[in-house]
Amino acid sequence: MPVKIKENNQGSSYDVVVVGAGHAGCEAALAAARLGCRTLLLTLNLDMIAFMACNPSLGGPGKGHLVREIDALGGEMSRVADKNLLQVRLLNTGKGPAVQALRAQIDKWGYQRTMRITLEKESNLTIREDMAEEVTVAESGSLCGILGRSGAFYQTKTAVICSGVYLGSEIFLGDLHYPASPGSITPSYNLVISLQKLGLAFDRFKTGTPPRVYRRSIDFSNLLPVQGDKDAPGFSLSGKGAPEDQVPCWMTYTNSATHDVIRDNFDQAPIYSGLIKGRGPRYCPSIEDKIVRFADRDRHPIFIEPEGGDIDELYLQGISTGLPPEVQETFLRTIEGLTNVQIMRPAYAIEYDYAPPVQLKLSLETKTTAGLFFAGQINGTTGYEEAAAQGLLAGINAFQYINKRDALILKRNEAYIGVLIDDLITRGVQEPYRIFTSRAEYRLLLRQDNADLRLAEISRAIGLLDDERYRLYQAKKIYIESELERLEQTRHNPGSAIESFLEDHNSSIPKHPVSALELLRRPEISYHSYLCWEGKEAPHLPQGTLNELENQIKYAGYITKQQHMVEKTARLHEKTIPVDFDYQKAKNISKEARQKLEQVRPATIGQACRMEGVNPADISVLMLYLERPEALHGSGKNKEEPAGE
Repeated sequence: MPVKIKENNQGSSYDVVVVGAGHAGCEAALAAARLGCRTLLLTLNLDMIAFMACNPSLGGPGKGHLVREIDALGGEMSRVADKNLLQVRLLNTGKGPAVQALRAQIDKWGYQRTMRITLEKESNLTIREDMAEEVTVAESGSLCGILGRSGAFYQTKTAVICSGVYLGSEIFLGDLHYPASPGSITPSYNLVISLQKLGLAFDRFKTGTPPRVYRRSIDFSNLLPVQGDKDAPGFSLSGKGAPEDQVPCWMTYTNSATHDVIRDNFDQAPIYSGLIKGRGPRYCPSIEDKIVRFADRDRHPIFIEPEGGDIDELYLQGISTGLPPEVQETFLRTIEGLTNVQIMRPAYAIEYDYAPPVQLKLSLETKTTAGLFFAGQINGTTGYEEAAAQGLLAGINAFQYINKRDALILKRNEAYIGVLIDDLITRGVQEPYRIFTSRAEYRLLLRQDNADLRLAEISRAIGLLDDERYRLYQAKKIYIESELERLEQTRHNPGSAIESFLEDHNSSIPKHPVSALELLRRPEISYHSYLCWEGKEAPHLPQGTLNELENQIKYAGYITKQQHMVEKTARLHEKTIPVDFDYQKAKNISKEARQKLEQVRPATIGQACRMEGVNPADISVLMLYLERPEALHGSGKNKEEPAGE
């Protein structure tokens, strides 16, 4: 006789439940599982794990730094990317090391497959296809679990919400708009309602993608090829660097005819017709927005990028649009090389819900619900790299929370991840946030080649960095330290054999004994050429070792100066503010500052200093209140109060 099951709402019990298997969710789930947590990863569609919904690339200034830092902390994005490289370029080589960064074209389908296999092989990790509909909380305020659309209830101590652009999302193609998410997946609505009931606020942002087109429909004969750098490294310390056979990209431009077609159809552009209310990314505007904002320009560049190594689909970087497909085809055919273009996937704009990140702690835990973390585009960011970095930190901090350990909070002088998270929590977002090297005040200390030197020991202490990457980091660190010492102790006297080497490099002859280190600080002398003159060969070393050694030599003075700046401000900026500080009683702080300080509740004076609407006078008064807390309760003329506005 068959057994009839009346009720089946038990989805088992976990230490951590991660909602969403995009780039943030993959990193969060892997970090928690590798640290020993019994972890569940919920995804709307198993076939969309680690999906690159927009451009098939990773890196660039700031973003490339994040990928390197993810690697140094034991994350997975860097290693998966290196296994699926189509092309690698080192950007800004004519500038200083602080802004040099890798940018790579990725086989997006290979990336998805590699990441999924990695997730499936993780013993502490379970992947399940289901839509999270409700976050349940006990009367005590502690997290109970996640209820799925399937009816399953996933009991958990902590949860990391990595919902991407799938919350209340709506796709726009001109006047046509309908509820949908990337990959034509049904968006989630009930999860937002559940989170709002917990006291969390939501708003709307907009983003978009360009068309994808058939390779065979493009005439490449007059297009400018963009080749990779054959000697470029990869993102991971354990990677092999650029592939031997790199796939080219190509470059073309819009023109006045293109712009005329777009202008003639502005009434069908949802960002101008009023259909879209959410604000879009400033640094990745649609082609409609570019034509309006940069009306004086008669052309805009388009990079034609491969989506995979063996497929016919190409991505048109630079012309994101929400115009109807027929208009897209018309303006594309005005462009050099695209006169016979055929669209495979039309471009679209998408509007979605996000939670303003000032509602989070620096650990990425929500202020309303203990054990509930947010990571990725739900926090108002844009980009795979920003999402993955947040997911990694949220996964680590979920583990720290379960084990009653202090959260991992990276400082602004320690990592771009620290800059990213501090910017989000302290300043909030008025538009989709993107990392840049210019956002870091200590960017000379945060070079891409020293990410492991900055962060590997931190990750190893937590227990996340694997043996292979830790061994490579140690080899790199030991070589740099020993070589700096050797070069300092190697002396060259006037009249010695070094003179011919210096003459060959148009370098002046020293009039007194100098160390090899002093000679190498001259811009015209490279470490490689000096080694050749010595008749030595550098041993087989982890990638980036020699670049980092040379940076430390040539920029030693600037690096030391910036380190002194960090030390000088640290004592003031690290002064803590009590979590229960009553800003409403601090009447001598300006009203605007009090309101913003009350909302964000900064943990330190340094964090308060970086907040918009909080001026130096407010900080001075706040410091006085912290020195004399009794002043918060004083009243009348006989009570001494701190001076202020």
